[in-house]
Amino acid sequence: MTFSSFGRDMNLTMEVICRELFLHNRESIKIQKEETAVRNLVKILDAALRLCNEKGFASMSLRDLSREADLSLGAMYSYFSSKDDLLRLMQGQCRSMVLRALESGIEGFYDPRMRLRRLIQAHLYSSEILQPWFYMSYMETRSFPKDEYSLAIEAELFTEKTLVDIMLEGQASGLFKPVNAGLLGAVTKAMLQDWYLKRWKYSKRKITVQNYCDFVLDFIESYLLFTAEA
Repeated sequence: MTFSSFGRDMNLTMEVICRELFLHNRESIKIQKEETAVRNLVKILDAALRLCNEKGFASMSLRDLSREADLSLGAMYSYFSSKDDLLRLMQGQCRSMVLRALESGIEGFYDPRMRLRRLIQAHLYSSEILQPWFYMSYMETRSFPKDEYSLAIEAELFTEKTLVDIMLEGQASGLFKPVNAGLLGAVTKAMLQDWYLKRWKYSKRKITVQNYCDFVLDFIESYLLFTAEA
């Protein structure tokens, strides 16, 4: 699975995210016209991510968001009732779509090595497409309301646990070395996070997400596999 093929298959664009958000929340969103609602939701979410990553979620006011999105406060209240409500909508929809991408990445694959490769690829490619959201979700977790904080932590632990479970499957089948799967899963998760948290560092070195993904896969497999087979 390449970055290009993943992008074509999953279509994790902000427009798609906002369209699903609208369709799933029609009862609370006061705008009836789908295209108008989706267009404005894209403006709102893009602006919210920019402001959160510039000044932090706690410091962002709805007045700031109104100016950044070029929408009146009244217009924005047609989509959400408060800043926390906006966060709930945005985080819930993005988490749902990323989880779907991760699950789709490994669906139908039963060989532990291939499942591990596909999960790592899906995570890195998702974070490349939705880098502002991944960055904000990690950096701003501590300032989130209690419920959203718990959900953000659960999402991170879910990915790490899935990595560890696949590694343990590979060990049980005799494919992977009997290394500390829990520790390796945590280190692998940290490598995945480094891509979206410090992407400037890799951009400066002209390293693409495909380059980075191939390196991570080679690195992890060189530690897990009994042979040097690539």
